[in-house]
Amino acid sequence: MPSRSSARLAALTVAAVCSAASAVVLTSPAHADSVRVHDIQGTTRISPFAGQKVADVPGIVTATRTYGSSKGFWLQDPDPDDNPATSEGVFVFTGSTPKVAVGDAVTVSGTVSEYVPGGTSSGNQSVTEITKPVVTTVSTGNAVPAPVVVDADSVPDAYTPDGDTAANGSINGLPLEPSAYALDYYESLEGMNVQVADTRVVTATNPYSELWVTVKPWEHRNRRGGTVYGSYDSQNTGRLQIESLGSTADFPKANVGDTLEGTTTGPLDYNQFGGYTLVASKLGTLEDGGLERETTRKQSGRELAVATYNVENLDPSDGTFDAHAAAIVNNLQSPDIVSLEEIQDDNGAKDDGTVDASVTVNKLIDAIVAAGGPKYDWRSIDPVNDQDGGEPGGNIRQVFLFNPERVSFVDRAGGDSTTAVGVVKEHGKAELTLSPGRIDPANAAWEHSRKPLAGEFVFRGRTVFVIGNHLASKGGDQGLTSQYQPPARSSEIQRHAQATAVNAFVKDILAVQKNADVIALGDMNDFEFSGTAKILEGDGELWSAIKSLPRGERYTYDYQGNQQVLDQILISPAIRRGCDFEYDSVHINSEFRDQISDHDPQVLRFRP
Repeated sequence: MPSRSSARLAALTVAAVCSAASAVVLTSPAHADSVRVHDIQGTTRISPFAGQKVADVPGIVTATRTYGSSKGFWLQDPDPDDNPATSEGVFVFTGSTPKVAVGDAVTVSGTVSEYVPGGTSSGNQSVTEITKPVVTTVSTGNAVPAPVVVDADSVPDAYTPDGDTAANGSINGLPLEPSAYALDYYESLEGMNVQVADTRVVTATNPYSELWVTVKPWEHRNRRGGTVYGSYDSQNTGRLQIESLGSTADFPKANVGDTLEGTTTGPLDYNQFGGYTLVASKLGTLEDGGLERETTRKQSGRELAVATYNVENLDPSDGTFDAHAAAIVNNLQSPDIVSLEEIQDDNGAKDDGTVDASVTVNKLIDAIVAAGGPKYDWRSIDPVNDQDGGEPGGNIRQVFLFNPERVSFVDRAGGDSTTAVGVVKEHGKAELTLSPGRIDPANAAWEHSRKPLAGEFVFRGRTVFVIGNHLASKGGDQGLTSQYQPPARSSEIQRHAQATAVNAFVKDILAVQKNADVIALGDMNDFEFSGTAKILEGDGELWSAIKSLPRGERYTYDYQGNQQVLDQILISPAIRRGCDFEYDSVHINSEFRDQISDHDPQVLRFRP
């Protein structure tokens, strides 16, 4: 199967990036005695020859790509210059199966182009290429230039310089400093044959036969072998994506903590789905790290266990119900309340106006019973068709499961998709006007996004307010390897507005009843140190309980080699002050290649 990262999803763009480069004016095609690969690559991210024709550029073919829409080959000069900032490799885009073989000495004439994977609107860096090539084979069977060893000693600890403010924060025109910055170092090797050795896997193999390793094994390592992301200011510079140059049938089926023993070698590419990528012509041997799925402890009789779990677009056609049920019963130990995210309607992505999800939910409840768990009851509110984002036609929403033998739900009629829930004072205590109800659904903050679900529960005679959330995704944010540094996080605008609305609702509850037990939980789509989390926490109305864990345990998701927090359970002062709570991020999905969701569930146990 061709890797998605090889797909050419954007046109070649030249004009937009050439302005950042110092132009070299040619009156005729340049010749081999004056233009070599390192001249084309130059000392910035943009070729000084971008948009111009070059002739008879010499080099050795180090690898060919014969699949997908990005067919071509990598050319490397066996006679490098003495400037570490200039790469000696370049990709030659043929558009069809290349008629050269590894080890061929060739000369290439063509046009130098800067290809931006994902298009210029993505903010991605560009790949310097020679396009519309005319290739002449000089000889065959030559030795391929020895790979550059990428390791802990060669990759700088600093990630990237700040972008040029005069160029909207772009780093494209800045001189490369490969000894100072990791992104500059990787850029200085673009298109070259590189090698890593004995690297630990930090993101499991995905469906596209890609995985992530680290060449810095100590870098923010946790006890399960991953690399934790805990700050905007401290990047994990040793991360590198690996994909296969050839057939993916034998690509390693790795989990986090496994090791690619021996050497992995191939050209260094840059793609839309992860930035710098070693396209392996030779893969190391997978060594199993023995990672096992976690199981939390069972709550005691006096403890209320509340969980959040993103079940990733669950609909009746999925084959994961039994696995999700087993996870809830065995790994989560049948929590008293489970706030589910991404429950789809009864026909999934079919966009025919269906919004009811009773078939989906009851199928999960039946599977839980079959797995030995309780007969959960449930509450939810159907969204307006196609108004809550997610997969088109899927109508995802939050759902509360609760064990009626342990906890009761307070039903107050009138809650629907467009009516806002409020807070009133009854007998000196806070009550919801609707239960279940939606928080401020007409607020523009929730446009094409899931509206929070609020419900009132009673456990051992004490009321607990639970707010199930699924905030706006990070879609549209620039990647960590963007040409713009620091990268823009445009999706925060909506999440911040949503967090403001949730916090305001919690304030309403606490204004009526200062000691109320309030829990806001779910897929917040943002980190525990983020501005979103700070707004949710407000002036102490809530606190993200995942911060009670050691830093190495703070993750619920694994993306591009960074283990990070997206799912959170925030608690009110009455729960936090008692110090009688316990938090567990139960790692059953994010680290594994055979995951049933891309999120790990979270469990909070406390005594109201």
